[in-house]
Amino acid sequence: MTRKNALVVRGGWEGHQPVKATELFLPFLQRNGYDVRIEESTDVYADAAEMAGTDLVVQCVTMSEITAAQLSGLRAAVVAGTGFTGWHGGIADSFRASSDYLHLVGGQFATHPGKEPCERQGDAADNYLPHTVNITELGREHPITAGIEDFELYTEQYWVLHDDLIDVLATTTHPTRPWHPWHRPVSSPAVWTRRWGAGRIVVTTPGHSLDVLENSQVRTIIERGMLWATRTASAS
Repeated sequence: MTRKNALVVRGGWEGHQPVKATELFLPFLQRNGYDVRIEESTDVYADAAEMAGTDLVVQCVTMSEITAAQLSGLRAAVVAGTGFTGWHGGIADSFRASSDYLHLVGGQFATHPGKEPCERQGDAADNYLPHTVNITELGREHPITAGIEDFELYTEQYWVLHDDLIDVLATTTHPTRPWHPWHRPVSSPAVWTRRWGAGRIVVTTPGHSLDVLENSQVRTIIERGMLWATRTASAS
């Protein structure tokens, strides 16, 4: 088996438990022939030599900031064929101040609608709602989501702003509720891919907490996404 180089970059807001969350997936990467390097900051993105030798970046950095040099290095690596993937806020709510990062990823967390105000207790569960992740027609054929049926989650439901260069493998729909201001149901991508230069990007929006990451469907999607995003022979 040809070894691959995976770079796990983690940090940012601690509420998403970036260390414990990423460590759930290290055994999978190692079993599948990856040599794994772990970095606790985005400084490594500015190291052109390191990024050129990286086949897959797994990012779990919620919010935080990124410098121009770091982002330029990440974008250049993806264009050259390095895969880029992650879940939830670790990729879809990273570096809010950077429009260039948003352009790279193709979608950005906007909100996670909450429970009825009278039911809120002032903790993270205020934003946990039952919802369905619906596999699209494309998703039923794509290697990341093929064979996975629509499934239910009780967790944060991401409302995502996005462009049409993404290929949507799964969606989730925010219904109208009396305490919310929108007037018709709104669908958001829940899983998408994006081709960027020679690189492949995969974003999975479920993953707020460890139990969600351990959900069999969510975990399968993330793990398949890692394999699919990894640098291909045509991009080497």
